[in-house]
Amino acid sequence: MRLKSIFPVILLLFNYFFLTAQETPRIPEGISVAFKAGNAVELTKYMNSTVELLLLENADFYKRNVAEAVLKDFFADYPVEDFIIRHQGAKNDARYAIGILKTGKGDFRIYFLLKKVEEDLLIHLIRIERENAD
Repeated sequence: MRLKSIFPVILLLFNYFFLTAQETPRIPEGISVAFKAGNAVELTKYMNSTVELLLLENADFYKRNVAEAVLKDFFADYPVEDFIIRHQGAKNDARYAIGILKTGKGDFRIYFLLKKVEEDLLIHLIRIERENAD
C-alpha cells in the first residue's frame, strides 16, 4: 500500500527535474572548444556584433572583428593549455558560464554572457581576469 502512494510523488519529482533540465539550454560546445584551442577566429562565430570585453585591466565595447584581434593578441601572449567550464546557468533570456583558462603563464577566470538574438545565443560579454593563486 505505501509504495502505491509514494510512486506518484516520485513520478512528479522526476518529471519536474527532467523538464527543468531541458528548459535551460547549455552553452554551445563550440565556445569551449574555441577557448580550449585559443582560437579567437572560432570564438567570434559566437559573438554578437558588439561585445563588451573586460580583459585584465582593460574594458571596452568592441565590434566583433576588433574583439577578435584583441583576443588573438591575448592568446598569442598567453598560450592556452586547457579550458574547463566550472559553472553555467541561466537568468531570464540570458545564459552565462564561468570557466578556468589554463595558460603557460598562469590561470585565468573566464566569465561570458550570452543573450538570445533572434534564434541564436550570442556572446555579449567576456571577462578575463587572473585566477587567484590562493
